[in-house]
Amino acid sequence: MKLLKFKLFISNYFQLFFWVIFLVCNAPSFAQDNMESVFKEGNNAYNDGDYNKAVHLYKQVLKMGQHSSILYYNLANAHYRLNNVAECIFYYEKAKQLDPDNEDLIINSAFAQNMTIDAIEPLPISQLTRIEDFFLNLLSIEGWAYTSILFAWLFVIFFAAYLLLNRSFWKRCFFTTSILSLLFLFGSYSLASVKDYKNKTTQYAILFSEQVNIRSEPNDRSEILFILHKGTKVQVTDSLQEWEKINIANGATGWIKNASLKNLN
Repeated sequence: MKLLKFKLFISNYFQLFFWVIFLVCNAPSFAQDNMESVFKEGNNAYNDGDYNKAVHLYKQVLKMGQHSSILYYNLANAHYRLNNVAECIFYYEKAKQLDPDNEDLIINSAFAQNMTIDAIEPLPISQLTRIEDFFLNLLSIEGWAYTSILFAWLFVIFFAAYLLLNRSFWKRCFFTTSILSLLFLFGSYSLASVKDYKNKTTQYAILFSEQVNIRSEPNDRSEILFILHKGTKVQVTDSLQEWEKINIANGATGWIKNASLKNLN
């Protein structure tokens, strides 16, 4: 009898063990299916004109851990329909971080910018800055890191071929390609480092306060330089207690107190 009970216990234990393994292995696919279901429900709500419900459902997908350009884009469109200026600009900016060349996104973002009170003319961008931004935006940080690893392997292979071969023609060819690989390695590594540094040190945010005074110094007695309104994009460069130093696109700078800012980084 004891032996039978022991066999039943072992059998139930293994069944439970395999069920746990099955659930753990399939949990990601269940979660993915659930996210897709909520996302589709949000799209249906948007198409039916129920924009508040669409916003609620899209935010649910965000809470599930899904971050994509199309999700931010749809969420921004829903906020645009609700005339939520700061919210739609914020999510358009988040979408542009993931898909900067999307034409529909650029056009809709420009329409959203027209809803803001502050008309800020950006400073002209120098040719050198344009070239730098072009190369930095060709790949993500991870992309440039993987490119560096690729060129490192190519350098090792080509240099090993240069050392092993005896014919002068092939030695010259592999020596040249190894040097080129080394140069591309340094270049891609430098781009990855610069992009990572800029991402960590450059902090942009969208202003969610209705109206705030921008002062020359971090105190209430200083001069008011200008006023900003909801939806304006700012760059946060410094902070001091409840004060933050900001730059805006036209180059103007100042200190802002107790403002509601939502970071884009």
